[in-house]
Amino acid sequence: IHQLIENVDEVMVIDNEALYDICSRLLKLTAPSFSDLNRLVGQGMSGMTSCLRFPGSLNSDLRKLGVNLIPFPRLHFFTMSFAPLQSPEYSHYSTGGVKEITESVFDPRQMFMAPDVREGKYLTAAVMYRGTFSTKEIDENILNMQMRNSAFFVE
Repeated sequence: IHQLIENVDEVMVIDNEALYDICSRLLKLTAPSFSDLNRLVGQGMSGMTSCLRFPGSLNSDLRKLGVNLIPFPRLHFFTMSFAPLQSPEYSHYSTGGVKEITESVFDPRQMFMAPDVREGKYLTAAVMYRGTFSTKEIDENILNMQMRNSAFFVE
């Protein structure tokens, strides 16, 4: 961990046990393989790096995102979540609006590591939405999430 602290700008913390739990509980896979776990990691990293691959005025690079989120170099360990995650047979029945996606992203059971959010707090958060969503609706949902869960965020 000392090498990561000293030599890496950003670390995405990923836990195989949490990925296995997501595959079995949310995706309803009876015996998840490493390719299933790798597919989840690929989807998460694809979402994280989409700002590098697609043009847009709101897009930025990951280094700038990390520096703006956490200005202290020793606190560059990020947890990652991906939403919506659903089994393929139920994906046709879900709309996946901004409210549902926002709540899912902050659900500890859907994070790519197994955090105990009761033991710590979020220093900051960045949520990247892909698709045709209203920025007003996104801002309202993020603010509501912060207000409802203010005990879990550092002031």
